[in-house]
Amino acid sequence: MEDKIIKHIAAELTISVKQVENINQLHAEGSTIPFISRYRKEATGNLDEVVIGKVIDHIKYFNELEKRKETVLKTIDEQGKLTPELKKRILDTLSATTLEDIYLPYKPKRKTKASIAIEKGLEPLATILFAQKNNDVEPEATKFLNEQVKDTVEALQGARDIMAEWIAENEQARNTIRKLFTGKAILTSRVLNSKKDDENAQKYKDYFDFNESLASSPSHRIMAIRRGEKEGFLIMEISIEKETAIGALNEIFVQSSSPSSQQVLIAIEDSYNRLLKSSIENEFRMLSKTKADEEAIHVFAENLRQLLLASPLGPKRILALDPGYRTGCKVVCLDEQGTFMHYVTIFPHSPQNEWQQASSTLKKLVSEFNIEAIGFGNGTASKETDKLIRSIDFEKPVSIFMVNESGASIYSASEVAREEFPEQDVTVRGAISIGRRLLDPLSELVKIEAKSIGVGQYQHDVNQTRLKESLDGVVESCVNYVGVDVNTASKHLLTYVSGLSSTLAKNIVEYRSKNGGIKSRKDLLKVSLMGPKSFEQCAGFLRIADAENPLDNSAVHPESYPLVEKMADHLGCTVKELIKQPDIRKKINAADFVSETAGTFTIRDILNELEKPGRDPRSPIEEFRFAEGITTMEDLMPGMKVPGIVTNITNFGAFVDVGVKQDGLVHISHMCNRYISDPNEVVKLGQKVKVTVVEVDASRKRIALSMKDEADKKDVSPRQPSNNSGKKRVIEKASSNPFKDKLMELKKKFKD
Repeated sequence: MEDKIIKHIAAELTISVKQVENINQLHAEGSTIPFISRYRKEATGNLDEVVIGKVIDHIKYFNELEKRKETVLKTIDEQGKLTPELKKRILDTLSATTLEDIYLPYKPKRKTKASIAIEKGLEPLATILFAQKNNDVEPEATKFLNEQVKDTVEALQGARDIMAEWIAENEQARNTIRKLFTGKAILTSRVLNSKKDDENAQKYKDYFDFNESLASSPSHRIMAIRRGEKEGFLIMEISIEKETAIGALNEIFVQSSSPSSQQVLIAIEDSYNRLLKSSIENEFRMLSKTKADEEAIHVFAENLRQLLLASPLGPKRILALDPGYRTGCKVVCLDEQGTFMHYVTIFPHSPQNEWQQASSTLKKLVSEFNIEAIGFGNGTASKETDKLIRSIDFEKPVSIFMVNESGASIYSASEVAREEFPEQDVTVRGAISIGRRLLDPLSELVKIEAKSIGVGQYQHDVNQTRLKESLDGVVESCVNYVGVDVNTASKHLLTYVSGLSSTLAKNIVEYRSKNGGIKSRKDLLKVSLMGPKSFEQCAGFLRIADAENPLDNSAVHPESYPLVEKMADHLGCTVKELIKQPDIRKKINAADFVSETAGTFTIRDILNELEKPGRDPRSPIEEFRFAEGITTMEDLMPGMKVPGIVTNITNFGAFVDVGVKQDGLVHISHMCNRYISDPNEVVKLGQKVKVTVVEVDASRKRIALSMKDEADKKDVSPRQPSNNSGKKRVIEKASSNPFKDKLMELKKKFKD
């Protein structure tokens, strides 16, 4: 890659040229972003994955730009119009937009008004008029009459068509109009008259007669309007004041007040109305969409990261339920590794209402399979199922968790699920997925196409290639951040480990099956097709529990094993003793071990890892209960304070499940008592929060919530009730709630 491009990327991202050069080289050699970020910190100056990813995105952009330049140069050269000056301009440009502007006059076109006029021989007339030095317009036009041009009116019209195209293709003119659009463009939308009363159009009612500055329009609003337009309800337009635009073009092209200048003035207005306005508007439609796409993808990616890194329960025996009414609740039992052991269907809810029988079955299963925790899906009949489980005395401690089941149905019908459980139907697979999500959300969620996990908005409207690329990157980042047990990980999970292809992942599973497991990281080199580069990329992220070498169950890369052994030798102990005894580690002076291959960053990471080798970086899981007695929107009243779980985060706020089958919205302005620009400053996906009901609109299925006052408290989760805590109501009323006085009055009457 050229030095000027390296320097440009460095300046754009405010990092050093050396950092860009090193990342470019590592990427070209086949290193992944997680590997570069974790094990090549000296080369990157300890840049995180986000910045490294941006560098690689820039590199890809300029590689594509170079390919486009080759096409442009070849096309212009074939026309015999490639001058040395033009070639230099093309080669020097670092902007795709500028390149296309340079190319526009030479770009092959379909027939236009200008090309037809040129065929009639009117280009010389256009040149004369455009120079604005000749006042004798009519006599001049007469010279160009021929069999195809009948009179001067037609001649002048043809000349103006040619001038209009020149103006529309002029770089200065395009940049001038772009600048006006950048600062002054107005986004407008209106409803199609024929759709105004359409029931399906009402969700876009806010945009039936709407306008605002494009520059200040948030991404979610642009996405909503675009979706309304796509569905045929709205008309969207991006525009600037016509008089301002034409005035700016006049300053560029009009040189006098001569009759020929009058022809130029007419051509300018025609050029703007017919060519320039639509061209630049389309640019800004695409730019605004691209920007909105990127913001939506960023929100989706951040939500996905939080969901993938949700707290795991860890190796415990699980009873998992997929709740339902008519078809019953599907119940499965899983062992500590998530191995399927038993399946049964119970029918505690309507229409069967076999409550006692279901209770007996669950109690028996908990005892028979030594169940330690119960997980149930948060979909249909979840509230009633929660009530059932908590009504049972299991005669031993059993933790109870609600599990986000979004995407479970997609997994249960997938090829991955059929491969894992060929003998089971989709309902059993769905219940197994819910249980395994409780054990380890990351290991299970990677089996589902990321965009099918409902933690984004407008995911079907954004650029699908870019979305997949971004979400796959998040999955890869999370998997490598946590690390993978090479002896228990599914083939699908292994494919996201740095350096592993689907073929290599399959070969690892086959090798461990034939050889009774993988005993050490060195064994990985015996796996079919595992070469030195693949081993380098994956080894540090694969864990081997109970390995002879304790470093095999850590994030210390095998290339650094000699360094750790050198530390142990220096202190007169073994590697195992170095890990187990903090007092020995405290004697290590990091500066003594700095070398050309291992700098301060690497040594610091190694010492941190030796403190808790193989530790799971995810936070511990917490139990949660919705408020009792709150099951529908009608049960909610303004002023109530209820516990909830954050289910989705957007740029404008967070959606919270309060147990009424319709998530409520905490608008960003109601998230805390201070100004914030990003909801992620206050909440995380899956976080347990306490919210105040502000408004309930049952007809539009909208619930407005607030976290003010509560968000700034350290503990926003409700107190966890015991397994058999009875029917105590856990709703709190806000002090400003008029319902509180009535409640106190009723309590007093009951007491009396």
